[in-house]
Amino acid sequence: MIGCGRIGLRKHIEAFAMNRQQVQLIGVCDVIEDRAKQSAFAYKEKTTILPKVFTDYRSLLAMDCDWVSIATESGNHSSISIEALKAGKHVLVEKPMALSVIEMDQMIQTAQEYGRNLGACFQNRFNPAVQELRKKVDQNAFGRIFHITARILWHRSKAYYDQALWRGTRRMDGGTLMNQCSHNIDLLQWMAGSSPSSVIGLTRNYAHPYLETEDFGAGLVAFHNGVIGIIEGTSNIYPSNLEETLSVFGEKGTVVLGGLAVNRIQTWRFEGEERHPFMNLPDPDTVYGNGHTPLFEDFCSSIRENRPPYIRGEEGKKAVEIILGIYEASENHKTGGTYESVG
Repeated sequence: MIGCGRIGLRKHIEAFAMNRQQVQLIGVCDVIEDRAKQSAFAYKEKTTILPKVFTDYRSLLAMDCDWVSIATESGNHSSISIEALKAGKHVLVEKPMALSVIEMDQMIQTAQEYGRNLGACFQNRFNPAVQELRKKVDQNAFGRIFHITARILWHRSKAYYDQALWRGTRRMDGGTLMNQCSHNIDLLQWMAGSSPSSVIGLTRNYAHPYLETEDFGAGLVAFHNGVIGIIEGTSNIYPSNLEETLSVFGEKGTVVLGGLAVNRIQTWRFEGEERHPFMNLPDPDTVYGNGHTPLFEDFCSSIRENRPPYIRGEEGKKAVEIILGIYEASENHKTGGTYESVG
């Protein structure tokens, strides 16, 4: 594991431990040694096995291991992933996969060149409620899907950004859309089942003047199959997180997913179906949800079975492309240019 900060310690360690019948974590790395040690001991508490501790990821890549998970700052995802792939390791990288199309393409190309798996951590695709929605989409139960909305109405304080200086920077993080909203944007485009033909967007920084990036973003995405995606993302909700929802509207069905991590069905309406058992699911402990465990299980299985992972690098790229399209459209609008960006 490379990167032992918030998501690494909380969810990657948990996922490795929960999958200990399939995978053994043998090394952890962070530039801050105490964080790496904390992760190592957290894994030992769950499994009795103490991984080696590194502060230089290149030393970790020299180990004899099958794959690495990468949970560093977003701006370093690409370079570390490419080095790991070239070192013969399969790579599972946190969202966003990278911060530019060029970087993502280089990662995908390197994985293909070296015959390694590249997976993206969009763990909410594994949520039971999301899987139930996906079944209905695959069964064409909605008939024609008209539009899909992704709403991420969260709160992030100055104290949150002060925990890590890279947060809210263009080079290492991106803004609210890239950091807080990319999971739900991924679900939106996945359910749409098509590639974007155009993107309209606006971004603002209303309440976080110390950041280089937006704390509010809105987008309209036109997909080639006629579906319209509506995106609303903000970290300005007073006084705390309000909701994260994904809503799908079609000629024969309506579904709204919500809960703390898009983990619960709130509305389920098809002919003869007005309720679903997953309306009563409990919320997970954090907004990260519980999807990392099945995500890691699938990635292990993909290596053993010599197949692509459930969420390949090509899939991880799609949400980032939409977000970059919103950024570009917003910048064009500010400078008087065309208020649209092709995804």
